[in-house]
Amino acid sequence: MKRLHLQILSTLLASLTTTTFAADQVLFDFADTLNLRRIGTNDATAGMMQGGFGPWLFVRTGHQQSWPGVTLPAPGGPWDLSPFAQVALQIRNAGTNPVTVNCRVDNPGADGTRHCVTSALTLQPGQTDTLKVPLKRASDDTLGGKLFGMRGYPVAPGGPGTVDPKNVTQLLVFVSKPSADHVFEIADVRATGAYTPPKAWVTDADPFFPFIDTFGQYRHKDWPGKTHSLADLAAKRETEAKELAQQPGPKDWDKYGGALNGPQLRATGFFRTEKVRGKWWLVDPDGHLFFSHGIDCVRALDTTPIEERASWFADFPGQQPEFAPFLSRNFALKGHYAGRTVECFSFAGANFLRKYGPDWGAVYPKIVHERLRSWGLNTIGNWSDEATVRMRLTPYTDAIGSGRTKMIQGSEGYWGKFPDVFDPSFAESLRRSMEAKRGQSAGDPWCIGYFSDNEMSWGDEVSLSLAALRSPPEQAAKQVFLADLKAKYGDVAKLNEAWGTAHASWDALLESREAPDRNKAGDDLTAFYTKAAGQYFRTVRDTIKAVAPHQLYLGCRFAWVNDLAAVAAGKYCEVVSYNRYQRSVANFKYPGGDKPLLIGEFHFGALDRGMFHTGLVPVADQAARAQAYKDYVLGALRHPQFVGCHWFQYKDEPVTGRVYDEENYQIGFVDVADTPYRETIAASREVGDHLYRGQ
Repeated sequence: MKRLHLQILSTLLASLTTTTFAADQVLFDFADTLNLRRIGTNDATAGMMQGGFGPWLFVRTGHQQSWPGVTLPAPGGPWDLSPFAQVALQIRNAGTNPVTVNCRVDNPGADGTRHCVTSALTLQPGQTDTLKVPLKRASDDTLGGKLFGMRGYPVAPGGPGTVDPKNVTQLLVFVSKPSADHVFEIADVRATGAYTPPKAWVTDADPFFPFIDTFGQYRHKDWPGKTHSLADLAAKRETEAKELAQQPGPKDWDKYGGALNGPQLRATGFFRTEKVRGKWWLVDPDGHLFFSHGIDCVRALDTTPIEERASWFADFPGQQPEFAPFLSRNFALKGHYAGRTVECFSFAGANFLRKYGPDWGAVYPKIVHERLRSWGLNTIGNWSDEATVRMRLTPYTDAIGSGRTKMIQGSEGYWGKFPDVFDPSFAESLRRSMEAKRGQSAGDPWCIGYFSDNEMSWGDEVSLSLAALRSPPEQAAKQVFLADLKAKYGDVAKLNEAWGTAHASWDALLESREAPDRNKAGDDLTAFYTKAAGQYFRTVRDTIKAVAPHQLYLGCRFAWVNDLAAVAAGKYCEVVSYNRYQRSVANFKYPGGDKPLLIGEFHFGALDRGMFHTGLVPVADQAARAQAYKDYVLGALRHPQFVGCHWFQYKDEPVTGRVYDEENYQIGFVDVADTPYRETIAASREVGDHLYRGQ
C-alpha cells in the first residue's frame, strides 16, 4: 500500500508542476531584461516578479480590445520545436475573478485559424496550473471527399489548425473578448514532451484504396498485435487460453469481486451502499466491500456502413455466405448517412466466427468472463450483451429508458430533446421498460442496479423551463409551469410586472412561444427547472423500486449537467452517475453533498495501432494510455465518494466509423480482431490487485 501511496503522490505532483527534463527547451527567460523589452502588449501591461518557479511575468489586461494580452517573440529568431509534442506554460490567476487564458503558437502569417495552434486554460482566483498547447502538425484528409462517414481520418501535413514546428516565431498569451479586467502571471515557458507522429497518412500507399483489410484493420501500416492471417487468430486464441489459466484473477476477491479479506458487513443478498471509515463503498450480496471496476459494451457488435464504400475493403468477408449474419441495415443519427437506414457489416462479428468457430456465440461469453476476472475487472457495464450478463459470473448493471415519451418540443441537445416528465407517457414508458426486467435482471443478486436514460440534455439551470415556454399549448410541461405561475401571481398583470412582459391573459401566455428575459424571470425559471428535475428522478426511482425494490438506482449518467439537476439526482438516486471524459476525477466535487458517485464512462485513446481517432481524451501511445488508465481509476478509488468507474468500451469502434454517429475511436480493451491491448490489460490487472489493499 505504501508503494501505491507514493505512486499516487507522484502522479499528483506531476499534474501540478512542469518537470524539467533534459530534452525540454526553455523558450522564454523572464530574468533576461533584453527579453522583457521584446515583449509586446495589446490592451495590457506587463512586468517581471519573482515566484516559486523563478521569474514570473505579471500581466494585467483590459477589456477594450477583443484579445488583450502579451506577445512573446522568439528571442534569437524562429524556434525549431520539431522534436517536441507541446508548448507548456505555468499560469497563475492573480485576480479576483475566474479567467480563461489562451496561448497561441504562431508560424509566419498566422491569422488565428491558419499557421497557428491555440489552447486555453480556465483558472479560478488564486489557482495555478499548466497551459499546454499541442504542436499539431497534421490534419485530417478526406482525399477530396472520397473518405466520409468517420470522426477521424488519415492525416496529411498542414492545413487549418496546424503549425510547422520548425518555424515558430512567437507565442501570444491572451484573454478572449473579456467583459472585465484580468490579472494573471506566466512562468516556465518551455517546449516539452517527445513528438510521436500519427501512424495513418494518406501518403502511406499508392493507390490508397482499398485501405481496410479483411479483418477490418487499416491495411497500410503494421503494429504490434496486428492480425495478419487466420493462423494468427488461432495462435492468439491458444496463447491467451494459457495466460488466462495462469492468471485467473485477484486472489483476495470473493465470487462477486468484492473484498474477501475485508470487513464483514451486513449481507442482504443484494448490492447496497455503505460509508466505511469515511469512504463510500458498494457492499456486495455477501457483505463485502465492492468497488465497481468495470467496462461497458461487452461483446457489442458495432457495425460500420458499407454503402457507397465498395472500393474501401480488400477481400470483403460480407460476400461469403458464412458471414451473412453480420450484414444488417441500421439507422444513422448523425453524419454522412444521417437520417438514413443503410447497409452495414460487423467485422468484429466476422472475426469472432473466424477465431472461435461456428459455436462462437456460446463459447465467447465464457471467455469474456474469464478475461474480465483475469484483467482485474469485476463489473459488466452499460450497453452490454444480455446473454453474457445472464451467465451470472460477473456483476453487472442494467438500464431502463423513457424513449417512447413525448418530448418537450422546445428543448434541444446533442442526443435529442428532453422527455416531458409531466406527460403521462413518461411514467408509462418507464413502467413498460422496467416491467421487461421481471424474471431477468430484476431480483437478480448479480445485478448491481439500474441506470436511466443516458447523457440527457439537462442544459443550464433554466433550459427546461425556457423549453417548456417555447413549446405548443398542449405540452404538459408548459401547462404545469403555467399552473405554478397562476398559483404564485394570480393576475397575469403581476407576472408581466415581474417578467417585463405584456401577455394579455394566461391563455395568451399559453399560446405564446416566446421566452422571457432570463434575468427578470430567473427565480421562476429555476423553480420550475428544479421541479422538473425532481419529477424525473422521483418517477424513475419509484418505477424501479416497484419491480426491483432491493436493487440500486444508479442515476442517469450525467454528461452535461448543472448543479440543480445534480442536486435533484442526489435526493432520489442511491448512487449518482457521471460520464466524465477527463484525465482525472481525483478532485471531483459533487454539489449535492455526501452521496455515493459512480463513473459510467471514461476512456483514453492513441493513434499508434492503426486507428484514425483517439476518442475524447487523447494520449501519445499505448504506454501513455495504460498510465492514464491507472491514474484515473486510482484517483476514483481514493476519492471518498466514488464507488466505481466503468471504461467505455470493451472493443475498439470500427476504423471506418460506427453507423449511428460516425465514431471510430481507439478506445477498446481489445481491437476489432479481438486482440487485447497488452499495455492496458497490464494496467487493469495492477489496478485490480490494488482495489482492496489496506481495507
